[in-house]
Amino acid sequence: MRTFFLVSIFLTACFISGTQANADTLSESGYAPVNGISVYYEVHGKTKGIPLVLLNGGGSTIDVTYSKILPVFAHDREVIALEEQGHGRTSDRNKPFRAETSAEDVAGLLNYLKIKKADVMGFSNGAGVAMQLAIRHPELVHKLVYVSYMAHKDGAYSWLWDFMKKADFKNMPQPLKDAFLKVNPDPEKLKNMCEKDIERMHSFKNTTDKELKSIQAPTLILIGDKDLVKPEHAAELSRKISNARLMILPGSHGEFLGEILSGNAAGHAPEFTAGFIQEFLEAPMPAK
Repeated sequence: MRTFFLVSIFLTACFISGTQANADTLSESGYAPVNGISVYYEVHGKTKGIPLVLLNGGGSTIDVTYSKILPVFAHDREVIALEEQGHGRTSDRNKPFRAETSAEDVAGLLNYLKIKKADVMGFSNGAGVAMQLAIRHPELVHKLVYVSYMAHKDGAYSWLWDFMKKADFKNMPQPLKDAFLKVNPDPEKLKNMCEKDIERMHSFKNTTDKELKSIQAPTLILIGDKDLVKPEHAAELSRKISNARLMILPGSHGEFLGEILSGNAAGHAPEFTAGFIQEFLEAPMPAK
């Protein structure tokens, strides 16, 4: 049981059967030619104000990471969700998965959609991508929501890294494989995604203090009290990043977003979490 839970944490995914929970809010979807790959994206909600960009966790699609909370955001604002290189409906390139590369893909998508500035929220590996976007393209990021990830390797509990030493495609739970194949019925691409996600974790590189201090966007650092990220690491990040706030919610990795494998898919956590995030996003910008 613990192995199953650890795999689900690493892949930050869940299997959602039946109709997509966010289908009613979808106004546009498509593929953008960006940096040699075809990036799948969706646009939801009302076209007003600054859009919110959602970046999926490792091994996930838009639906498996955000299906519960996306409709809450889309009720009041425009939401743009995309899938990372080699994930779900987005094609791959002959290069490993890296936060820096994916950040450039997000920048390319925003340029394709003619969006000059956006709020950006990333979960798990997607949070690493969001942070790199804020570092590399500060002009694009209005506010940053950094959810359940670590900027330094020792910011996660040692059991995560112990598990990653043994992670392989064979112990990826079948429901997670099904979730990928539901939107991309190619088993070789599924295996490729899993292996590249594992390699990315093996090659984890610390974000430097100089990079953290360069982040200009007001930042909300959000973790669960039973997350894979140590609370003391999240607190440290909130001190190193200017204009950063810290929030610790009850729950495990992804539970407060409403992921099915977290065990709280039917609860009200997504609405609760979205309310806090929207309050942060709608607050006046701090004086310079």
